[in-house]
Amino acid sequence: MAKETNAALQKQVIYSVYVRNHTPEGTFAAVAGDLDRIRALGTDIIWFMPIHPIGIVGKKGTLGCPYANRDYRSVNPEYGTLDDFKALVGEIHARGMKCMIDVVYNHTSPDSVLYNEHPEFFYYNAAGKPGNKMGDWADVIDLDYNNRALWQYLTDTLVMWAKIVDGFRCDVASFVPVEFWRQARNAVAKVNPDCIWLAETVHLSYGCLARRQGIYSALDYDAYSAFDMEYEYDVREVFDKYLRNEAALSHYTDMLNFQEGCYPANYNKLRFLENHDQPRICSFVRDERALINYTAMLYFIKGTTLIYAGQEFENDHLPSLFDIDKMDRNTGRDISGLMRTLCGIKQRFGEADWFTAAADDTNDIAVMQRGSQGKRFVGIFSLKAKGADVSIAVPDGEYENLIDSSTVTVSGGMLHCGGKPIIFRAE
Repeated sequence: MAKETNAALQKQVIYSVYVRNHTPEGTFAAVAGDLDRIRALGTDIIWFMPIHPIGIVGKKGTLGCPYANRDYRSVNPEYGTLDDFKALVGEIHARGMKCMIDVVYNHTSPDSVLYNEHPEFFYYNAAGKPGNKMGDWADVIDLDYNNRALWQYLTDTLVMWAKIVDGFRCDVASFVPVEFWRQARNAVAKVNPDCIWLAETVHLSYGCLARRQGIYSALDYDAYSAFDMEYEYDVREVFDKYLRNEAALSHYTDMLNFQEGCYPANYNKLRFLENHDQPRICSFVRDERALINYTAMLYFIKGTTLIYAGQEFENDHLPSLFDIDKMDRNTGRDISGLMRTLCGIKQRFGEADWFTAAADDTNDIAVMQRGSQGKRFVGIFSLKAKGADVSIAVPDGEYENLIDSSTVTVSGGMLHCGGKPIIFRAE
């Protein structure tokens, strides 16, 4: 793992914002008006999905996809000016938060500034036309990292932005050579030594498919040499199977234990229930009592926590990337208070905790533990909001549930879960 990684990231919360759909106005200036609310959730870092101009050629939907980047070095004029963005970053910093932007370095739009100025920086298919290797992204063309001049252009661009923002979420980072990311990180460190690097590593099956086809896809283990955090897509497909009732809960907890055994000791995975590419958790989990358990488990699992804007309002609709599709703030539901409480609990955990997980498959209850430096915390999460007795290896006695201050009793190595989430300190 990157030697410069700040271990405190393990205890932090990232809030993801898509400027187009975050407010009625869809502008940088309008987002500023929501910063106090976002901060109050316990947010440490705001991640902006791509803020750059969007390609027109081959665009999807009415407005195009933000991941079809037309110019790495400017901002989408629909959102405002670069000065407007800098002012927004200033407001974020004034509230004690940091700002990350999306970096889309696997591809650009077909009409990008970079393609017009440097067509030699791009991949060409067997027909001699610019295209993409995986073949399923019709609105973009891939960059060719065999050209080292491309490395310099992209690195210079990152250095430019690193003077403004605090970090980068790197899209499809697995498809870009790890060696590029390492040298880019070193260059950025000269102007921003505290820059945060988050990799969107790809789903396990997708990376394996690419490699079978002879397409470069970095292993998650290797990507840690350049990044502070990675997506949990290496185990996400198992979690999705559980949501679809196609796998037992223990299959997922086994995969969490596998992560604990195969990555560097200070590994950090980005933990989420949903993001802009994944269905909303509330499209699967309709019972709010169960949702509260899922949310508590999210904050308990080791790693940086991601909240996708609208999750706090229990949105169940995955917004379109390609059209105006505003976040719904008027659902009549709001778990912001729970998120604040869970964020406070998260601060009590260690920065390099050990972690272990087990499951009661009969009742869909996850039993997790984490700890370090003489501290041990236990989390019990009933994902179907069922009540049941749970076996737990902690001394008999009474403990405080840190979520609601209720008393938890362990007797004879058994604890009764009433269907609500439980987090307590065991020692």
